[in-house]
Amino acid sequence: MSIDGHKILIANRGEIAVRIMEACSDLGLPFAALYTEEDSQSGHMDVARRLGGEKSLYRIHNYLDAGDILSVADEAGATAIHPGYGFFSENYRFARRVVQRDRPMTFIGPSWEVIRDLGDKINTKRIARALGVPTVPGSDRAIYDELEAEAIAESLFEFQSKMGIKRPVVLVKASAGGGGMGIDECEDMARFRQTYRRIRNYSLRTFNDEGVLIEQRVFNFNHLEVQIVSDRSGTNPVHFGTRNCSVQSPGLQKRIEVAPGFWPQGLSYTFDARKLMDDITRYSLSIAKEIKYDNVGTWEWIVTPNGEPFLMEVNTRIQVENGVSACISSVRGDRDVNLIREQIRIGLGDPLGYTQDDVSFDGVGIEYRLIAEDTESGFAPWVGKIEELKWPANDWVTMHTHVPTDRTYQIPTEYDPNLALAIIWGKDLEEAKARGLKFLNELRLNGSDSAGGAMKSNIPFLIAKTANLLEF
Repeated sequence: MSIDGHKILIANRGEIAVRIMEACSDLGLPFAALYTEEDSQSGHMDVARRLGGEKSLYRIHNYLDAGDILSVADEAGATAIHPGYGFFSENYRFARRVVQRDRPMTFIGPSWEVIRDLGDKINTKRIARALGVPTVPGSDRAIYDELEAEAIAESLFEFQSKMGIKRPVVLVKASAGGGGMGIDECEDMARFRQTYRRIRNYSLRTFNDEGVLIEQRVFNFNHLEVQIVSDRSGTNPVHFGTRNCSVQSPGLQKRIEVAPGFWPQGLSYTFDARKLMDDITRYSLSIAKEIKYDNVGTWEWIVTPNGEPFLMEVNTRIQVENGVSACISSVRGDRDVNLIREQIRIGLGDPLGYTQDDVSFDGVGIEYRLIAEDTESGFAPWVGKIEELKWPANDWVTMHTHVPTDRTYQIPTEYDPNLALAIIWGKDLEEAKARGLKFLNELRLNGSDSAGGAMKSNIPFLIAKTANLLEF
């Protein structure tokens, strides 16, 4: 199937919108770009004008207004919608609406049924367990019976004791909750019944559903991901390696990602790290094949200090950190791998065109998320104006940013203060870390707030964390 004749509506903003525009340009596809009043000075508008002309830009009120977005799609004559990440990217109802409306379009992402089925964490756990894929110990369905809940909790405390955990903890979660709502933890059976009843009652009040999940609380772990790509046939998924996303803010927001997920060539682990990475890629591919996954996606894992992996969830979208996997990958020896470009191509119906044997890996990639935040005050967002963003050009660094470099830029308070992504490549971990530190130390990122105070960013935090990347 040819992708010719398509036009992509980019239903997002900032850095990811820029990267989608560039991928469309590479593929020779016209696009329509969106902006809001708050984003009227964003550099993603500059890129839209350069690659698509002034008429490629459409103003909307809100990136979460589905009606507005679809209206623009019709006005622009778009045949497909790319949601980027966040916003509507994992909303199966929006994806279904895109493909089932009177003027149907293609949703650049997995089919809405896949988004629905894997967006349900209980369902994902059930699929995984049926395939023998390890998941976080605990219930794989909502529990409504108190005696059954107690039996599960007792088994989890016993399991953790056998693992040598000195202070076992069980999570009690409202099964209908989300975003951290309706979660508590307890450290012994004496408190469990009281905690269970409280969460059950909270869930009934808040969600009209008294179902409760009981899971093991895992404290000390590394967060690994497996990048999967599969075409619309859903029969031939390949992986683009692993990455480690363990450097996070206190709010569990990622700040540094490294590919591959471990580095056994130069670091010592208490377990067979190479086998661990092979295992989680094999497990991830088995689920992708079972559910006929049909676009890009990320399988998220936690790994305990003794090398036990547990599947956490599946993200049915392109992720911020896709570029760090691409930078260490080749397809039939071609280093020009762009997973957003692949996502669009296969999303529009092209066959994948290669197998796992055609994919190879070389070196280490580090992605730094450059953010206006005060890491010494709880990672609070910093509000102000960017007056300078400059970095030395090197063939081992790629910068993705919507911050204009030719004028000042007021950070919109309506959105997260993410400024740029820097992707560093090195032939091994030591070279990648050395280059990363060189980049961070030479980067010029300056600004001021309304009171004239100097800008605060997470660069000192990134520098400090670089020393111990991939150690466990």
